[in-house]
Parts: sequence; structure tokens; C-alpha cells
Amino acid sequence: MAKVKTTFVCNECGGTSLKWEGKCPHCGSWNSLVESIESPSSTHRFAALAGASPVQNLADIEARELPRQPSGIAEFDRVLGGGLVPGAVVLIGGDPGIGKSTLLLQALVSLSHVVPVLYVTGEESAEQVALRARRLELETGKVSLLAEIRLDAIMATLADKKPAVAVIDSIQTLYSPDLSAAPGSVSQVRECAAQLTRLAKQTGITIVFIGHVTKEGALAGPRVLEHIVDSVLYFEGDSHSSFRLVRAIKNRFGAVNELGVFAMTDRGLKGVSNPSALFLSQHDQSVAGSCVMATQEGTRPLLVEIQALVDTAHAPNPRRLSVGLEGTRLAMLLAVLHRHAGVVTHDQDVFVNAVGGVKITEPAADLPVLLAILSSLHNRPLPKGLVAFGEVGLAGEIRPAPRGQERLKEAAKLGFSLAIIPKANAPRQPIEGLDVWPVDRIDAAITRLRDAAFS
Repeated sequence: MAKVKTTFVCNECGGTSLKWEGKCPHCGSWNSLVESIESPSSTHRFAALAGASPVQNLADIEARELPRQPSGIAEFDRVLGGGLVPGAVVLIGGDPGIGKSTLLLQALVSLSHVVPVLYVTGEESAEQVALRARRLELETGKVSLLAEIRLDAIMATLADKKPAVAVIDSIQTLYSPDLSAAPGSVSQVRECAAQLTRLAKQTGITIVFIGHVTKEGALAGPRVLEHIVDSVLYFEGDSHSSFRLVRAIKNRFGAVNELGVFAMTDRGLKGVSNPSALFLSQHDQSVAGSCVMATQEGTRPLLVEIQALVDTAHAPNPRRLSVGLEGTRLAMLLAVLHRHAGVVTHDQDVFVNAVGGVKITEPAADLPVLLAILSSLHNRPLPKGLVAFGEVGLAGEIRPAPRGQERLKEAAKLGFSLAIIPKANAPRQPIEGLDVWPVDRIDAAITRLRDAAFS
């Protein structure tokens, strides 16, 4: 009888160790090693999936554009790069209750009118999925449903039914009998994802994984899970708001950082055609501390309102807090404002917020943030119809932002009349209805603003 081999697997990184240790020798996390029993086998479980491939000359390989299958949801297709690619594996993660299962069920119902689809549920029973579909009033007559968590049964069903698109809800609930670890463990998630990915590449089935996230917001399971799949999507949004954002972090068949905007209704998720309206507050009159920024999310220009509140500090250490923006840049921007524009805020609490729950990571938000802070500090509203963007350097210079023309055209389309932008982004041809102020330094931008209407 073969000897049973015991190993210890790290829940954080998937590394293995021959003995238990308090600290993982691979990633350094504490108390993350879990005992796992490996069953010996003369034939490796991937031997049937592996195949010899001849060496080819790269120039001799015929490259062709892969056909895409639209999901029927325009915002979802935008994030995917135009639709689902045959044989692609997509991983979508998000907080519990954010709408992942709802979105994919809606997409499968739309796809079922064109191609065969399969919904594999491991977290809910078949009755629960049917109740949700009935509540959303979806036509599910052509949607095949499988309530199963055994990997071998799921792969046999995929090979038998041969659907064009399959959804696995969720990858953390599956388990392979080849491993003794519990479902959701690092080894089980890695094993199930690898075998399903190999099956998708061999058969051309598009597989969509729904993944859990940790309390920090990252996808649960081993990091290798994100490397295995072709696309990684994150479902974002405040549970107290009806709006949801789907962002592409990785996409082998399209652009990354694409953004899809949805509104949660009683009939499910609906795409928002004009997302800029969500991130702009409707003020009856101009208010101090508000500046509109023209940002770029993938190929889509968006207008987002940046709000700032500057108040006298009542503690020895003034607070600097930002929501939806990179918090580490706020202290740097305040130092630049003091050094190169003579604006003192060392005795003030500074709070900055991006309206609508959107997260802005690009440095082009520097100039709008500083203008909003200046407006709140002096309690004077900025000129009506003002939009701005630009990165501010430590020397006080204003650096250009990519795709400046698209940002300006989006602002003009929504009725904005004044734009303060980096000098390098100045348009060669005037934009109708939009007065452009190109500036190269932060002090020059503030001086021109004060001379015009901010004095």
C-alpha cells in the first residue's frame, strides 16, 4: 500500500511545506499553513489534458481576429472589449450582494437566444436561482442550469452539453476528488480553475468564474488564479447606492481599465448610457469647494465632481482625508500649493471627495483637487461651467494628461464653457462653446483664476 504523504499548504500564496510552521516560508504570512493529504497516483491528473506541440516559427503562424459574441448588455461588452471570445476564461469578483450573479444571469438569458448556455450554481439551489430569475422577470426557457460542486461532474456536463458560454458560481465552492483539501482552499481553487481553463482552451467554451473577495477587497484564493484566466473584472460600488461599476483589471482580448456603469433596479442591472451625469452633483447655484474634473477610464471620458472642504483644525495635527482619490498624494499637493503658490493650509483640516462613489487613480486629478481646495479655503465658488484636469509635479509644473482632446470634447458636449488644462494639451483647433485656458504652472493657474473671477 502506498504511503500517504502529508504536506502543509499556505492559504495566502499556495506555497507548500513539509512540516507545519507558524510563519509561511514563502510569503511570510502567519498561521496560514493548513494540513493537506496528497493521494499518490502513477499518472498525473493533467497528463490527459497535456499534449505535445511542435515548435513553430512565429512569422509562419497565421494571426486572425477572434470573433466575439456580444452578451446583449452593452456596458458589459464594453468592459470585455466588445464581447465574449470563444475559449476565453473570465474572472469577476466583488463584495457579497453587489450584483455579480444577477448580472451574469441577465447576460446568460440574453445569450441563450443566440447560443447554448449553462449556469452552474454551487452556492444556491436550483430553486433559489429560479426564484431570482422570476423576480427579475427574465425569460429563462433556454437557459440550462446545473446545481453541482464536484469538478468531475461539471466537466462531464460541459463535455456533453457543449455550451458556448458557461458561468461557474462560484469557483470557491468547487472541489476535486483528487485532493483531500476542503472546497475553497488554495489547492482546490487552483486545481479546479486550472482544469476548467484547460477544458475551455480545448473545446472553445467561454467560461466565466464568479470569485469571492477578501475583507481588503482583493480576490480570494491564490494569486495564480488571476494569472490563469484571460480577463479579471472587479465589481465595485457602495451597497447603499443603486449604482455599480465594473472595471477591467486584466484583459488579454481588450483594453484594461475600461469601466462599465450600471444602475441596480427592481428588474436587475441596467446599463447607464451617460455615466457623467451620475458623478456630477446638481447644485441650484455655484458652491465653494467644488470643481469638475475630466477623467479618462479606458476609452471612455467621464466628468466627475471633486469636492473639498477646508476648515480650521481643532487638534494639534490637522487631518488630511480623501475618499475616492489617492490619499498619499493629498499631503504632497498641499505642500506644492504652499511652496509654489503661497497658499498656507498647515493649520487647516482638508477633506477631499469624489462624488458618486467613483475611484480615481490617475494623477490628472491633481489640478482639480487643488482648485477645489483653494475654492473652499477662500469660500468662493469657481466660475460656473469650469472643468479642469492635469498632473501637478513637485516643482509646481502642470504636466499633460493622455487623450486630452477626448476629455475636452466630452466637457463641451455636456455644456461646460471653460477649461483649465495643461499647456501641452492645448487643442490645435478651437472647440466650439469651450474657452480653453492652457497653463504650465500651478501659480499661473491660480493667478489667472483670481484675475478672472476668483478674487
